[in-house]
Amino acid sequence: MSEELAIDIKDLTKVFGDFTAVDHLTCNVKKGEIFGFLGANGSGKSTTIKMLCGLLKSTSGTATVAGFDINTQSDEIKYKIGYMSQRFSLYEDLTVAENIRFFGGIYQIPDDKLRERTKWVLKMAGLEGKENILTRELAGGWKQRLALGCAVLHVPAIVFLDEPTGGVDPISRRRFWDLILLLADMGTTIFVTTHYLDEAEYCNRVTLLHQGKLIAEGSPDGLKREYIKNPMLEVETSNVVEALELVQQQSWALDTSIFGTYLHVSVRDEPEGIASIKRVLSEKGIEVKRIERIVPSLEDVFLHLIEERSKEFDSAEAKAS
Repeated sequence: MSEELAIDIKDLTKVFGDFTAVDHLTCNVKKGEIFGFLGANGSGKSTTIKMLCGLLKSTSGTATVAGFDINTQSDEIKYKIGYMSQRFSLYEDLTVAENIRFFGGIYQIPDDKLRERTKWVLKMAGLEGKENILTRELAGGWKQRLALGCAVLHVPAIVFLDEPTGGVDPISRRRFWDLILLLADMGTTIFVTTHYLDEAEYCNRVTLLHQGKLIAEGSPDGLKREYIKNPMLEVETSNVVEALELVQQQSWALDTSIFGTYLHVSVRDEPEGIASIKRVLSEKGIEVKRIERIVPSLEDVFLHLIEERSKEFDSAEAKAS
């Protein structure tokens, strides 16, 4: 493995019976970068993390984490990494301080070093003065930050975060990402899975996973430039669902999707696209409140790629029949 790589994955595959959860995955993570591992639920993200953490052996292919082989040196890997999942892995009936001491014992941190690290975790997580509160009494955002603190208590070189922001409010999500960026600035390699594609904008590089296969990889801006070459229009209407159904039927609409309460439409020509959208919707009595060109989001990229893969699959099925 190159000295510049924290994680090196080659042809990694995991099969459960007749189901292929991870399908010949090849990618790498550089030391000190924030690496986003993105995809819908069931795309193979958590299975990949379990293999990389040495919790699950691969069916074929391999990977190295911090220079150690995931299939033959899993014990060595566990001392080099931190891990945090959406369930936070905390003990609800322990206090904040007791949870920190518990994880300090697991990582075999000497008492003098643990006292120093405990102060750092409490400050980082904003939990100073809350040491004696039972963990179950903490709000979701506080639990989330405590879980991250426990995961990095032993100062690991690599931290795996598996859907860490699921189930918390947007403000807590943003504060959590502030902590991730802080860790990255300190030289920690971050490997994070998420289905919140807006969070991927914080990553140096991302991979997009679909049905266990890697379908795209690159920087957030690079992926947008590579896969969304045509103008992307955002449309605000009086009925976004009906507008979607109408616009999808038009040959000039290259990609269409709902983004929040707005409609995103990719077209070949911006002026013609705007005029066509107004005409089609007004004919059906749908008010067009606003249309403007926007910078595509990673969600636009992901939906575009999924649609392209679906077309390829349908074409292959048609040829086979």
